[in-house]
Amino acid sequence: MLTVMGGCANTPNAQDLERTFAADPKLSSPSSSPSPVLNLPEGFPKEIPLYPQARLKSSTVENTKQVTKWESGDPSNLIQSFYERELRSRNWQVTPPSPNDTILKASRDSLQIQLTIQPQTASGTEFLLEYGRASSSPSPSAISSPTPPVSSTASPTTISTPSSQQNLGGDSDIPSQLRSAVEEVLALGILTSDAKGTKISLGQLEPNKLVTRREYARWLVAANNRIYNNQPGQQVRLATATDQPAFSDILAKDPDFGAIQGLAEAGLIPSRLSGDSTIASFNPEATVSREQLILWKIPLDTRQALPTTSVETVQQTWGFQDSPRIDPLALRAVATDFQNGSLANIRRVFGFTTLFQPQRSVTRAEAAAALWYFGSQGRGISAKDAQQVPLRSPAN
Repeated sequence: MLTVMGGCANTPNAQDLERTFAADPKLSSPSSSPSPVLNLPEGFPKEIPLYPQARLKSSTVENTKQVTKWESGDPSNLIQSFYERELRSRNWQVTPPSPNDTILKASRDSLQIQLTIQPQTASGTEFLLEYGRASSSPSPSAISSPTPPVSSTASPTTISTPSSQQNLGGDSDIPSQLRSAVEEVLALGILTSDAKGTKISLGQLEPNKLVTRREYARWLVAANNRIYNNQPGQQVRLATATDQPAFSDILAKDPDFGAIQGLAEAGLIPSRLSGDSTIASFNPEATVSREQLILWKIPLDTRQALPTTSVETVQQTWGFQDSPRIDPLALRAVATDFQNGSLANIRRVFGFTTLFQPQRSVTRAEAAAALWYFGSQGRGISAKDAQQVPLRSPAN
């Protein structure tokens, strides 16, 4: 065949033969023209976290804002949870979207961003990440919003870092529904202002102050071990300085290393030890969200692994309108908490609600109230019960 074609190369029909046997351009391998790999825009702020499983599709400038478009194979709730968690841990002021909205807004110093998540498709999720610098005093609201800056009387759904809080309140500002539980927890002496054990009195609690991850971890271990004072087998073991740190920002020299590392070693908080290799840091000064409070607490109530569940199950039991916004792992804890009836942490701490607001930060009063009871209905111990049990001497 090759010989025949070679012999015909100089014939009048040569061009027709060449076209006949040429490769169909429509059948060319896609690899011959790979999609270009886009780089981040010049000057992309390092303060803005990047979703690790997303690909940059385009980058444009609109007015004074840089607009980047991304795509990911992950569902939208994972992307939204990632940004709310990471932004809070980096000291951004975050306004999470309302249940019927898909726009998350955040600000830090003069930098403002807006995350808009597109409707999810079978192939994944697309989202826009817009950012820009404010030309005047920054507002923690939308980048293009004409509304004035948020004042100290802003909506309670606004998440802020502890350093930005005002009106932290005295003991008279403890919500009446939580007062009894908070006072009984304080009476146990497990709420401390530092790892040295400096106890917080009722007048020093600052109930409206947002609790940090460091504080809640310390209080959670102390409360559990005090509640189960006479049951060593139910206590969380504090880590020692020789243990390999589970988090890059909580080393053995950290004053709260024992409690935080102890929770990680016991598998009670997500870490690389529990199989999540994406969690490198603990972010101790970030505030605790509602879903984190429940996720850390429930295993100490049930003393069992969290069962699998679904968004539909939580919607049917709790009736939360924003169930799809709950982190998948925390969703399992929320579903389990429902089984505890009137002693469920969510009912005791947040009361009746059809909005869980999973990324909303928790106050000190709310964190203390969650620690008032450990266990399930009929088989638990309250802070009041624990006061009746003499402290066990370490020597015993």
